[in-house]
Amino acid sequence: MDVALFDYHLPRRLIAQEPAARRDQSRLLVVDRSTRSLAHRSIRDLGDYLRSGDCLVVNDTRVIPARLLGRLPTGGKVELLLLRRRGGTWEALGRPGRKLRAGAQVQFGDGRLRATVTRELPDGLREVRLDCRGPLAQALAQLGHTPLPPYIRRPDRPADRERYQTVYAAQDGAVAAPTAGLHFTPELLGRLERQGVGLVRLTLHVGLGTFKPVEVESVEDHVMHSEAFEVSAQAATAINAARKRGGRIVAVGTTVVRALETVADQRGTVHAGAGDTDIFIYPGYRFKAVDLLLTNFHLPRSTLLMLVCAFADRELILQAYAEAVREQYRFYSYGDAMLIL
Repeated sequence: MDVALFDYHLPRRLIAQEPAARRDQSRLLVVDRSTRSLAHRSIRDLGDYLRSGDCLVVNDTRVIPARLLGRLPTGGKVELLLLRRRGGTWEALGRPGRKLRAGAQVQFGDGRLRATVTRELPDGLREVRLDCRGPLAQALAQLGHTPLPPYIRRPDRPADRERYQTVYAAQDGAVAAPTAGLHFTPELLGRLERQGVGLVRLTLHVGLGTFKPVEVESVEDHVMHSEAFEVSAQAATAINAARKRGGRIVAVGTTVVRALETVADQRGTVHAGAGDTDIFIYPGYRFKAVDLLLTNFHLPRSTLLMLVCAFADRELILQAYAEAVREQYRFYSYGDAMLIL
């Protein structure tokens, strides 16, 4: 399957650089797979499409201030993006790579936090050891920056600490937000709960794979990065009970889809599980555990767009994207949303 099949034109002005004034002010493009129709609504209208007994599944990962700006002993400026803790070291993306060879030492801030590159890894990654005076979480909170995606062409601001985070974020570990969840407010979640919609949490720590471009020509040749996830026994029980009662499983974001499809069996039963997933979903995949999908608009030629096209239909999704461009929707992380029925 040619990667070019998942391309589309997006004017740069439609890439959202700031969040909406309020989370629940985002627009919602509703795509009905059965009628192949499109409707322009607001995220506040989400309850119009859900019913009592449905189960809303969200990703409660929390974005850490993983971007660190430091200096070498020579005074040279370098940057580390902490990706994942592995035992006593971290996997990180280092820039510029030529200055971060094995043995390089980096100081951040007043020196309370230091990093030593212990090993060079494939794909420009580095293994680093962090030495910290005091709790590491406290040092990161004070010295780290919110790791905004590269298409947001501005420095991070203090407000991003809150807005580039879902209101239900709880488990530290992500370097990118599960952006479909950014639209929810406690008030919206409360309305859905009073409507009889259940809320279930799982965790998938969004990693570098979210930004990794597809550099091959054939979809099948792309290799996914793995990401850590956990679906608790309580979550699995609640999801299976909802489906048994006739409720629909509504995935909030592609990360939820990847986690659920990783732990679901061929009958659609979700099992508790934790570990790493490198599941790659593209057209031809048979979904087992998800009935509805709430998602943001994704980059051209990306694995996330391929997943969405697998859930619906490639031609229908690209038609919806073209409509969103015509109607001046806001795209990507801080942008608007799409609900696929």
